[in-house]
Amino acid sequence: MTAVAARAKTATQGKPHRLRADALRNRERIIAAARETMVEFGAEVPLDEIARRAGVGNATLYRHFADRQELIHHVTLSVMSRTADRAESALAEESDAFRALRRFVHDAVEERIGALCSLLSDCIDRDHPDLYAARERLEAAIEAVMGAAHDSGQLRTDIAVGDLMVAITQLTRPLPGWGSPRTESGGGCLDFDKFVHRHLQLFLDGLQAPARSQLPGSAVTLEDLRRRS
Repeated sequence: MTAVAARAKTATQGKPHRLRADALRNRERIIAAARETMVEFGAEVPLDEIARRAGVGNATLYRHFADRQELIHHVTLSVMSRTADRAESALAEESDAFRALRRFVHDAVEERIGALCSLLSDCIDRDHPDLYAARERLEAAIEAVMGAAHDSGQLRTDIAVGDLMVAITQLTRPLPGWGSPRTESGGGCLDFDKFVHRHLQLFLDGLQAPARSQLPGSAVTLEDLRRRS
């Protein structure tokens, strides 16, 4: 821990954890900046760069997050919570169940879950109570969206939640040398997101019933994914 971080941590010990509105805005800006810069540059992006992107000083960052591990923990919580919000909103606001599924899948991409899953999976405590609760809520929200699509008869029967999450993760993970604004000319793609949404649309078309082919193996559940990981 740096001297700045140590001083900030000492200064905040014993104080109530209620944030003023301006402090809350700073905290949210830091988390958002961390999410974006970690996608661009990796989980080891300098904290100074995150603070600069958030428009705050280093001391402000360390007042909220004592170290990189704590920041990654809260980025993960934020992404899971926001993704669950998107799933719940899609199901509540769309009258057509498959349209709700389409909306959720495209919205989930905006949270960068494909890139962040691979970047942060080794940096978090999966058994932390906060992360466990966030994961339970997210899984329930996604299962509800897919359940509604199944019940409507629009989603093919040989697809489960695990299939959906694997596909989203794979299709939205940036290719090496693609998508970063700092990529050297000749290998970069500044509009990578538009390709992601095109490919997701093709994938979603393949999920609709009636199925045009028989898939090998069986539908993958979330429990299957947990066992394999």
